Amino acid sequence: MASLAAAQVQEVRSITRIERIGAHSHIRGLGLDDALEPRAISQGMVGQKMARKAAGVILQMIREGKIAGRAVLLAGQPGTGKTAIAMGLAQALGPDTPFTSMAGSEIYSLEMSKTEALTQAIRKSIGIRIKEESEIIEGEVVEVVVERAAGGGGAKSGRLTLKTSDMETNYDMGAKMIDSLLKEKVQAGDVITIDKATGKINKLGRSFARARDYDATGDTGEIKSEIREQINGKVAEWREEGKAEMIPGVLFIDEAHMLDIECFSFLNRALESETAPVVIMATNRGITRIRGTNYKSPHGIPLDLLDRMIIVPTTPYSHQELREILNIRCEEEDCQMSSDALTVLTRVATETSLRYAIQLVTTASLVARRRRAAELGDAEQSDILFKPYSGYISVKTVVLDIAGVVYTIRDL
Repeated sequence: MASLAAAQVQEVRSITRIERIGAHSHIRGLGLDDALEPRAISQGMVGQKMARKAAGVILQMIREGKIAGRAVLLAGQPGTGKTAIAMGLAQALGPDTPFTSMAGSEIYSLEMSKTEALTQAIRKSIGIRIKEESEIIEGEVVEVVVERAAGGGGAKSGRLTLKTSDMETNYDMGAKMIDSLLKEKVQAGDVITIDKATGKINKLGRSFARARDYDATGDTGEIKSEIREQINGKVAEWREEGKAEMIPGVLFIDEAHMLDIECFSFLNRALESETAPVVIMATNRGITRIRGTNYKSPHGIPLDLLDRMIIVPTTPYSHQELREILNIRCEEEDCQMSSDALTVLTRVATETSLRYAIQLVTTASLVARRRRAAELGDAEQSDILFKPYSGYISVKTVVLDIAGVVYTIRDL
């Protein structure tokens, strides 16, 4: 009996989830109270109180559905938190509101036109909530058995085994249900739902225990306008019947000055659609040339599109705000930094940029790993080993200063 029991023990593979630390992984929201007033330090956000308050007003209007089809521009110097505000807005909206993020250079491809890429991004930023009440059976498919007659004739019969977290149930299937399973290509490990009234089967995905046996998906490419018109007609029909409601989301385009005049013209027309999402753009340019033309305009955006935009400016961080941001990044990257090391990193952020100082957090921690502490010399040594570009500009002759040996541009 002991050997028989041992033979029935199944090996369960542990699933390891990878959570990587990104540039804005410490952002949890906009850091606002109930009155949309920004807190000094909250949800990973520091400073930029006016910009965060403006983003809070936009957030409230998005939730109420009053700002659909509008455009917002986040304008400011590099490293002033434009992308962080957009990510905080996405976190504050929650998972129910679609949020699509893309860079201005992503639309340029040999396989897809620029307008097609923007169209797919805009439609991806619009959600449809379908309301339908039905009794369903949901569970993980353990086994599918299909029995056929020996001569090949006669009706097919089969058995379906579904497993939930509480129980495991066997269901007898007829020919219609078997055909539905074969049509959906249901196999063991799939999570499905079965409508009790109609017998309709929907495949939701794969179970965690079989996460390695995932389905491979390919590129969709360009979608024909006829298909989009059919989808729009079906959605309009559902909205008239009260089965569905539209949820305008947010499309965030970073580095918007990389878009050319054709893209701006397309966006100008797309914003007039009744199903357009809120388009948020971010740029760090001032008066610059519009890509594709010889004309200059503020932020590299045509004036007719700027008239439709709500512009939210961002200002440079103060010395204390830079220190608080670096402290939050140290906690996010699990780096133990002393007060003196934070002072050095804050000075580096003031003299160069916040992005460069954030990169030094991990390098300073690696330098200090042998001593199991992060001290003042670690940040200084990292700043010496990795010289920023501004060091080349401000002191043109000094490139590297390692071990007391100064190398100049002429020496290299």
